Amino acid sequence: MIVIMRPQTTQEEINMLKQKIESENDVTVNVINGKECSILGLVGDTTKVDADKIRANEFVENVEKVQQPYKLSNRLFHPDDTVIKVKNASIGGDELAVIAGPCSVESEEQIVKIAQDVKKSGAKFLRGGAFKPRTSPYSFQGLRARGLDLLKIARQETGLPIVTEIMSADMIDKFVEDVDVIQVGARNMQNFELLKQLGKTNKPILLKRGLSATIQELLMSAEYIMSEGNENVILCERGIRTFETYTRNTLDLSAIPAIKRLSHLPVIVDPSHAAGLWWMVEPLAKAAVAVGADGLMIEVHNDPANAKCDGQQSIKPKVFEQLMNDISKIPGKTIHKACDTVNV
Repeated sequence: MIVIMRPQTTQEEINMLKQKIESENDVTVNVINGKECSILGLVGDTTKVDADKIRANEFVENVEKVQQPYKLSNRLFHPDDTVIKVKNASIGGDELAVIAGPCSVESEEQIVKIAQDVKKSGAKFLRGGAFKPRTSPYSFQGLRARGLDLLKIARQETGLPIVTEIMSADMIDKFVEDVDVIQVGARNMQNFELLKQLGKTNKPILLKRGLSATIQELLMSAEYIMSEGNENVILCERGIRTFETYTRNTLDLSAIPAIKRLSHLPVIVDPSHAAGLWWMVEPLAKAAVAVGADGLMIEVHNDPANAKCDGQQSIKPKVFEQLMNDISKIPGKTIHKACDTVNV
């Protein structure tokens, strides 16, 4: 249930109504101050809430019931787009957020050089896997803690915030200390205990859509994080599993406008994992920007043929540079490139 306040209602009147609703009902009231008006979002058992009594308040414009099971991630609760700030960068808003880097961290030389290259081309975040979830236990599992250390070195060299995937709740303290954006992979999208623990942190969480998850299931997973207090959630469309076998997954571009209609959370697209083929990354990335994505997550490797993980879906730095130039010409969000690489 949401309570829409009249324009120009004072914060004092809003707080008084919030306290009154909470004292008379078993609900939590979240206050969202928008550009035009403020909204009170009621979370909990709203079946016994007297909507007519609330409407009688002179400062209330209307009271509406929210039919969807997700509340905090619902646009009705938060009409304005959420913009998540990460150091000097942001995800959401007018600027396209581009996250780029290798599938996995392999060496200091590799990750630092790629970080320098992608920053020069306009990337605002560095991605790189330290802990790798692999289908086979015999595949490369990542450098683990050493990989995190190398990502920190690359951040020190370039200033790029780092994005990397967490595997289990026992890593949370380490990730909160070392990582700027914690990624939850497709396989863990419905690991609800992990999501709840991440919800108790204040770190931005990049939540990837599961292999066979619906849009509603993705939003419900975001709700698990937000219900624990962490509202810094970024949603990622990375393709879903269908009967098609030519590509690794099927990129659901329709999910971007759908999610942006349903939710205020920023939505980015990972075309690398969607197709699994490097030559498809460029057209899919452009299409994602054209339909309104807030950002892209792209795998870039300086030697894809010899990559330890997913080389077939990684593009080279020169291809990434050209892609960034092409994307900058698509109407919509802007891209600001760095003039040079500096130590911070």
